[in-house]
Amino acid sequence: MTAARAYLLAARPPTLLAAVAPVLVGSGLAQHDGVFRWDAFVVTLLTAVLINIGVNYANDASDAARGADTPDRIGPTRAVASGLLTSRQMWAGVAVTFGLAVAGGIYLIAIAGWVILVIGATSLVAALGYTGGPFPYGYHALGEFFVFVFFGLAATVGSRYVHDQTAPLDAWLLAIPVGFLVTAILVANNVRDIDTDRETGKRTLAVVVGRTGTRVLYAALMIGAPALLGAFAVAGWVPAWCALGLAVVPLLPIPIRIITRETGGPILIGALKATARINVLFGALVALGALL
Repeated sequence: MTAARAYLLAARPPTLLAAVAPVLVGSGLAQHDGVFRWDAFVVTLLTAVLINIGVNYANDASDAARGADTPDRIGPTRAVASGLLTSRQMWAGVAVTFGLAVAGGIYLIAIAGWVILVIGATSLVAALGYTGGPFPYGYHALGEFFVFVFFGLAATVGSRYVHDQTAPLDAWLLAIPVGFLVTAILVANNVRDIDTDRETGKRTLAVVVGRTGTRVLYAALMIGAPALLGAFAVAGWVPAWCALGLAVVPLLPIPIRIITRETGGPILIGALKATARINVLFGALVALGALL
């Protein structure tokens, strides 16, 4: 396998959809409010995806160094642990990816000010600290919390903020269901890896609460997202047409059924990918509703 192909594999393309949905929702709200900027949208989207890629690269290298990726792992092939890339090559990829993200961040800071600097800086620190550093929070059952905060709340509200330096209430409210679905992607990943993570000492939230608790959490996040959206729309707290996001509801039973009943690797990987697709479809429909 070529190095380019290995880097693409390590980027974990299905998970990158997690970075797209918050940007779509925040930008859709900006268009609804008449303040949309194409440059802000494009740069925010690219920067969000680059940060996500950088997180995946850093996790690949850090997990390999900590011995968390063993031959028994049932998920996608990890580049460093499998020898497709060296640790040095992977960290070089982290540096390049985050370097490009910083360049995008500088542009956003120029048009939106110091708030974006705070969001960007803390996001990069959180990205590197997921499985790296002196206290890798992904190993201490805090991964879901940080994903909700940074890929849900900060990403959605920040994507709205860059257009006119305001963060209206509807952006904060819609960030919650968006964050639920983004977090569900990580939960689906961790329930798949629960046995191998437990064996290698990686204390994810799934390992701490067990398979049954993790399954309940996944279902709650998947069902809670459209439920909250519907409640906010009925209350008039978000644009009414954002309720288009409820169109994902018929898609929920299959991945929920798989996560709550199955333990096999391949079928759980399929459920994770389905969760990511539902997440981005939800974001696209909510954004479309904001435009109407």
